Amino acid sequence: MRIQINVPESLHEITLGQYQDYLEAQETIDDDYQLGSRMIEIFCNIPVKDVFQFRMSHITSIQKTLIKIFENKTETLINRFTIHGIEFGFMPSLDEMTFGEYVDIDTYIKDWKQMHKAMAVLYRAIDTKHKDRYSIVAYDGKETDIMKDMPLAVCFSSIVFFYNLGIELSQIMMGYMEMMTPTQRRELEALELNGGGISQFSHSLKVMLEDLKISLD
Repeated sequence: MRIQINVPESLHEITLGQYQDYLEAQETIDDDYQLGSRMIEIFCNIPVKDVFQFRMSHITSIQKTLIKIFENKTETLINRFTIHGIEFGFMPSLDEMTFGEYVDIDTYIKDWKQMHKAMAVLYRAIDTKHKDRYSIVAYDGKETDIMKDMPLAVCFSSIVFFYNLGIELSQIMMGYMEMMTPTQRRELEALELNGGGISQFSHSLKVMLEDLKISLD
C-alpha cells in the first residue's frame, strides 16, 4: 500500500496547536520510538498506524528534517498572517496596551499550554487597513482557540520580539535606576526578587528560547 505524506519544510507549515500537542507528548511518552512516531503523526498529519508502515530509513530522514526546522534562525517580527480567511495583525502600538492586556500576556506567554491565549492578545483580526497601516478589533479574551492554527513561525517571531524588547527596557531601567534614590532602588530590586518586573519576564522568555534552540544572533 502506497501512503502519501507531506513533511513540513519550515515553521510556517507547522501550527502552534501542533507544537503544543508535541510538547504534551514529550511530557507523557517515555519511549523514544513511540515519541518519534507521535512526532511524525502530529507534524505530518498522518495516523500513527501508517507511520509504522514506513521503512526505518524514511522515518529517520523525516525526523531529521523536522528537527532541522527547529534549528533554523527565527525571523524578525511577523506583523500579519491569515488563517481561516481572516487576516490578523500584531498590536499596532504597544504604547496603547491596556493593563488587562499586559496581565494576560504576562500570564500566558510563559506557559506553552496557554500560548494561544497570549497570541490572541497580541494578534487580532484586522478591521481597517490602508497600505501598510491597519487597526485591529478590541481584545475581549474570547475565541482564543483559533490561534492554535496560527503558523508557529509567527508565534516564535513574537516571542523573540518580546525577549529583545525586554532587553531594551532593562537597559533603559538601568539608566533610570542611576537617578533613583536609595529607597526607590531598594523597592524596585525587591519587586525583581519577588518574581515580577522586566528582568524576570525576559529571563523566562530566554529560557523558553534556549529550550527551543532558537538562535538569537
